[in-house]
Amino acid sequence: MRVEQFLTANASSHPEKTALVTDRRRLSYAELDDLSGRLATALASNGVKRNDRVLIFMDNCWEAAVSIFAAMKAGATFSPINASTKADKLAYIRADCEAAAILTQAKLMPVVTEAVGESAGIFLASTAGTAGECPPGAISFTDCLLNEARQVDHRGIDVDLAMLIYTSGSTGRPKGVMMSHRNCDAASDSITTYLNNTRDDVILNVLPLAFDYGLYQLLMAIRLGATLVLEKSFAFPQAIFDRIRQEGVSGLPLVPTMAAMILQMRDLKPGSLPSLRYITNTAAALPVAHIERLRTLFPGVQLYSMYGLTECKRCTYLPPEQLERRPGSVGVAIPNTEAFVVDEDGSRVAPGVAGELVIRGPHVMQGYWRNVTATQQMLRPGPNPWEKVLYTGDLFKADEDGFLYFVGRKDDIIKTRGEKVAPKEVEAVLHNHPGIAEAVVVGLPDPVLGQAVGALVVASDPTLSEKDVIRHCARHLEDFMVPKSVEFRTELPKTDTGKISRRLAAESVETLK
Repeated sequence: MRVEQFLTANASSHPEKTALVTDRRRLSYAELDDLSGRLATALASNGVKRNDRVLIFMDNCWEAAVSIFAAMKAGATFSPINASTKADKLAYIRADCEAAAILTQAKLMPVVTEAVGESAGIFLASTAGTAGECPPGAISFTDCLLNEARQVDHRGIDVDLAMLIYTSGSTGRPKGVMMSHRNCDAASDSITTYLNNTRDDVILNVLPLAFDYGLYQLLMAIRLGATLVLEKSFAFPQAIFDRIRQEGVSGLPLVPTMAAMILQMRDLKPGSLPSLRYITNTAAALPVAHIERLRTLFPGVQLYSMYGLTECKRCTYLPPEQLERRPGSVGVAIPNTEAFVVDEDGSRVAPGVAGELVIRGPHVMQGYWRNVTATQQMLRPGPNPWEKVLYTGDLFKADEDGFLYFVGRKDDIIKTRGEKVAPKEVEAVLHNHPGIAEAVVVGLPDPVLGQAVGALVVASDPTLSEKDVIRHCARHLEDFMVPKSVEFRTELPKTDTGKISRRLAAESVETLK
């Protein structure tokens, strides 16, 4: 099944039901279907064809949801881009996937203009109200939505790519994770099955749609015919809780940073969110103490601890009834999935032995966009001659009952707040500062973030401060990539060959803590 059919089917069966709630607009299934059809018509009329790539560079707004389904209705592959992405990275992604279109917000148009430059042959649409408010070469969403919706005869099938999600790579350059419609169908079906989701669910999402955990809240809600309440941040938890009560929210996906904020709320009383049925967590394991306090605050609410990665969306989940017995576990394989731990030779290990987690299932990615080497590292021959399985790069142990426990990462990639950060990408920005002579970036254990981004620098300017370095990084990097701490050193640890050692650097930081 193609993902856009989730929408068309539910728009046909219950057109008046609310599909999407945002701060500016509520959309019924009929309206979301119609608006995405109109935008799809505009995309096709402006040269976007089957399998073309469409970048969706927006925050959490109704236009982003419309754009996602419009791209697929046009037969294209959508690529959600975090709204905090800077122009140089956007330019790299645009060139790498040879994007045919960029759909963005008026406030982000300056970044798009800088990234695109003088490039010809790319369709640009902005949420600016009228054509007169758009920069040269761009079309307003208002004008796009004046098109009469018509079905685009793209002849696409479910093995075509639905989305291309860029995630940081070990080289410092982001890699495009290729997910087909069939991948998305399998993942969303499996997740909604173990969460026992129904059409009556109301799901609140504050996570960016550019983050696959946030994106799938939209895809799963539309698959079910449920309602998604889309918020832009969790900066004011009390306002979010007010919205939960107003909308009768039944599902709340969160990450550990959100859980920590909730637990700091002094006036929150047990049972204050009576409509809430379940909470899900991913990005990093919740500390056991946090799990216990959340269960006290939300009695009767099912709490799901989960593990996943962009390359297959979701891997494991811990059934809520197992929380007391196995609070440190991320559970077992999700439905229609196999998860097992192997040694360096690819042989399965015994319970209690650490090894790399391998995932087998229909939701495993197709590979990395035009990156054969990286694809071969992650997708390797499986138990059967006809298949490839996903080597996650993460170390796990399994207990005697098959429940899995995260041990650590095999590579240098830092996983913070559920996002992947390549140290080399942050180091490149640090080295561009005239007051920094040397720099190395490491991942530091953090009970809330999973890992925190830390930087060790040798300054050539004695007046340079930690705040100066962080401000510099914030100007050039997405917020989740900005170091949380900066330590100044007279020299950095090096190998015998004189190369800066990331491992020794990380150990030296941990020793000081």
